Amino acid sequence: MRKARIAVLGAGWWGAQVYIPSLLADPTVDLVAVNRRDATALKDITDKFGIARGYTDYRELLAVEKPDGVVIVSPHTVHHEQAMASLHAGAHVLVDKPMATSAAQAREIVSKAAEMGLQIVVPYGWNFKDFTRTAADLMRAGGVGTIRHVVCQMASPTEDLFGGQGLIETKDHMFQPKRDTWADPANAGGYGWGQLSHALGLMYALVDDAPAQVYAIAGKSPAGVDWYDAATLRFASGATAVLSGSSTVPKQCGYQVDIRIFGSEGMLLIDVERERMELRRKDGRDTVLDIPKGQGAYECIEPTQRLAQICLGTATRNEAPGLIGQRAVETLDAMYRSITSGKPEAAT
Repeated sequence: MRKARIAVLGAGWWGAQVYIPSLLADPTVDLVAVNRRDATALKDITDKFGIARGYTDYRELLAVEKPDGVVIVSPHTVHHEQAMASLHAGAHVLVDKPMATSAAQAREIVSKAAEMGLQIVVPYGWNFKDFTRTAADLMRAGGVGTIRHVVCQMASPTEDLFGGQGLIETKDHMFQPKRDTWADPANAGGYGWGQLSHALGLMYALVDDAPAQVYAIAGKSPAGVDWYDAATLRFASGATAVLSGSSTVPKQCGYQVDIRIFGSEGMLLIDVERERMELRRKDGRDTVLDIPKGQGAYECIEPTQRLAQICLGTATRNEAPGLIGQRAVETLDAMYRSITSGKPEAAT
């Protein structure tokens, strides 16, 4: 059986904790090589997981291994550079969120993928749940009619991460998330880039519309990055949205992602914390899913499986393609510019 030849670039905390184990557990994948600039950490990874080849230079990896697909799990500010190099090398790309750290970078990645006939997967874990796939199908079928207004709220127990103290629950992991990735304002640190991007990825899977303008304010952590985000958004269609992000959920609580879409024919609700998906229509033809307990928990295994299927030509769906990642980045780029300027900022 032919396997998808996949490589991992920038393997650190999340790569070693999630993506590498997921790839190794997939019988359709041949994990050909891994990249990390730190030679000592790289050897630790190859030794622990039994990976035959490790490279400190990702360009050398791409030139020598010529993988079918690449998983990019490097710091946010490196995503664009590595995605473009991987696409130039002819590989399909899974690039961790945020896909890039500017709207221009995100558009360039999507344009290059289209030019090369390649696909991008952005691993927004909730996009790959059965109940959110059903919601996306209902929305594509016009479930709420013309979209008029959206509420998108996310909150998580990440106060320490964006406060610059690390993430306490990762203390026993092979690596820990680095402060200069998550809590440095000069390196796209902050709740918007690091967390709200998840909710935006899900929102844009449900709302097929481009962002046009964002007005935002933020509450800052001691590290100088956003702990809290509050924004209004106008879509290209003229529909409106309210965006909210908060990092200070108590540690004993789970993630909150709540998206409500109001349209001319009804409304759709997704609430991952309470595991709800409801389409409520004015004509009474409602759809209310009975979601199994635990399905709302965040996972990020299926995105790597989808990348392998894309490489092998067997994928029937991509729940988080490059355009969704692009729209999320366009929204965040405008949001951060608005936070700085104090004025509404264009997202197009």
